[in-house]
Amino acid sequence: MAQNGSEAGPLVAGVAGRYASALFELARDERQIDAVAEALNQFDGLLKESADLRRLVRSPAFTPGEQEAAIGAVLDRAGIGGLAGNFIRLAASNRRLFALPGMIAAFRSLVQDSKGIVRAEVRVAERPSDALIEEIKASLRDIAKSDIDLDLVIDPSLIGGLVVRMGSRMIDASLKTKLNGIRLAMRAAQ
Repeated sequence: MAQNGSEAGPLVAGVAGRYASALFELARDERQIDAVAEALNQFDGLLKESADLRRLVRSPAFTPGEQEAAIGAVLDRAGIGGLAGNFIRLAASNRRLFALPGMIAAFRSLVQDSKGIVRAEVRVAERPSDALIEEIKASLRDIAKSDIDLDLVIDPSLIGGLVVRMGSRMIDASLKTKLNGIRLAMRAAQ
C-alpha cells in the first residue's frame, strides 16, 4: 500500500502530475529512471541557484520562442539531454514551464514510491554533523521500515531541537515549540 493509503501508488494530480506520470512511464519503459531523475535533479539545482532561470520558468511575459531558445541554451550548457532534456523542452514548447518544479517533485515522488523510499523532511536550527545526520536517518529508517530520502532544512527560528515530517506524521521536538508551550502554561497559571 502506498504512503497516501491508496493501492495504486502516490497521488499525482494536475498538469504537473500528468506530465510526471507520462515521463515516469516512458523512463521506466526505456529503463532510464535513474538517469532521468539525475538530470531533473541537476536542472532543479540550476533553478534553485539562478533567479534569472526561475524568472524565465515562471513568467508568462516571455514568448514561447524566447522560452524555448533560452531553455535550450541552458540545457545544452548544462549537458542535460536525453529523455529529461526532451521533457523540459516539451514543457517549454507547450507553455508549461511554470509547472516544471511541480513536475520534477511529482516525478521524484513516483521514483521514490517505485523504489519503496520514504521521504522525510527534517528541520533543524543549524547544520548537524554528518554522524548525527546518519543517526537521524537510521532512526527514521527503523520507524518507516524502509529506505529514507532525507531533506534537511536549516531553520534558525527553531532555536534548537528538530522537527520531522514523514508522510502524514510530524514530530516537533524544537526548542521554539517547547518555549511556546511553557509561555502558554505560565499564562494559564496567572
